[in-house]
Amino acid sequence: MPHDIRPTNALEALDAHIALIGTDIQRWLTLFAEDATVEFPYAPGTHLPPRLVGKQAIREYFAHAPEVFKNLTFRDIQRYPTQDPNVAIGEAHGSATIATTGKPYEQDYVFLVEFRDGAIVRYREYWNPNAARDSFDGLDNVAGAMGAN
Repeated sequence: MPHDIRPTNALEALDAHIALIGTDIQRWLTLFAEDATVEFPYAPGTHLPPRLVGKQAIREYFAHAPEVFKNLTFRDIQRYPTQDPNVAIGEAHGSATIATTGKPYEQDYVFLVEFRDGAIVRYREYWNPNAARDSFDGLDNVAGAMGAN
């Protein structure tokens, strides 16, 4: 999906998310409603926020993601449309180099996107905290790199 076309359903929004998250946070943020929520169900115990509420909180958390996750790319992308065009599920393997440690980052993700009125209203991201811990030399360092502490 070209990046200058607005998504019309959750699956298109998921595709746009995957295309933009590692390279263009400003354009990525345009995918979200002002009152959107981002949830990380595996975040408790990691020093990272389990939930971000509102576009401003999402902006603040993800502002430096492309600098932290250098050359983030996704492969093995699986897309799962649902019977509801406003809900999509996806899986992908993400690879990057962590700027603060120089270590490789290999992460399997599951994404859930809920879409309404032309924007993402709820985004859930499931990821393995152990992979993050190893690449960042500790979970405290993940939070520090993302500006979450």
